[in-house]
Amino acid sequence: MTTVLIADDQPMQRLGFSMLLESQDDMTVVGEASNGTEAIRLVDRHHPDVVLMDIRMPGLDGIEATRRIVTTGARTRILIVTTFDLDEYAYEGLRAGASGFLVKDAQPEELLAGIRAVASGDAVVAPSLTRRLLDAYIHHLPQPAAEAAPPEEDPRLSSLTEREREILTVVGQGWTNTEIAERLHLAESTVKTHIGRILAKTGARDRVQAVILAYDTQLVTPA
Repeated sequence: MTTVLIADDQPMQRLGFSMLLESQDDMTVVGEASNGTEAIRLVDRHHPDVVLMDIRMPGLDGIEATRRIVTTGARTRILIVTTFDLDEYAYEGLRAGASGFLVKDAQPEELLAGIRAVASGDAVVAPSLTRRLLDAYIHHLPQPAAEAAPPEEDPRLSSLTEREREILTVVGQGWTNTEIAERLHLAESTVKTHIGRILAKTGARDRVQAVILAYDTQLVTPA
């Protein structure tokens, strides 16, 4: 059973989410929050598997609430669901540690699939945002001076094998598991094993955070 906390300042929105989730045999709603502060308190009390987190809420917003929940080391995963299909929200939310981002006009089956994916340790980003997010993320990175000395290798990469570095690089470039398997001539189960090891070794919470790591460590650089 996947336990879910709903954080949204609109009562009707919370009711709609709750009715949808409670109609599923494998999900249950353990609480509802109307702002970020309340969401943090309820996460501490109930330790849900997933939080459906709105971004714009009175007081503490969803992005800062996400950041604080992730900082505690809680196993809870955050799926941001918002009406605002804007790159800066996606970037800031995922950078804060969210495992996924969907807009509220997503189909019910997309939301349910997103919750299940995030609960299982995968990551989900609205398809319309995936490429734009990667492109926008590049522009938030400081660009090295032309004659600057090459940076020291990030310690998070030191324990990776050459194959794991290769797979982390193409994950950062947006390849799916199927594409990685086909292009690198690997079984898809082998790809999943490699990705699991990459996450464990680097401390990345999920695939989205692995993408951010690939950019941070310059395994992936602007074209």
